[in-house]
Amino acid sequence: MNNVLKFVLLIIGVGLVGYGVYNLVTPEFAIDAGPLQFEAHGDNTQSYAMIVFGLLSLIGGLAFNKR
Repeated sequence: MNNVLKFVLLIIGVGLVGYGVYNLVTPEFAIDAGPLQFEAHGDNTQSYAMIVFGLLSLIGGLAFNKR
């Protein structure tokens, strides 16, 4: 049971960190109208929260290795 929980926590952690970084890097909205280009960036609070929860999940998964 511990190995399954460890594996699930590690997979969820990697997924959350990857999704959070992806949301930080890609623009939310972009318009390309001839010579004009506009990009809108919103609040990145949710992306930071995803990265933090992903790191916590990774730490939790690695902590099962110690037991």
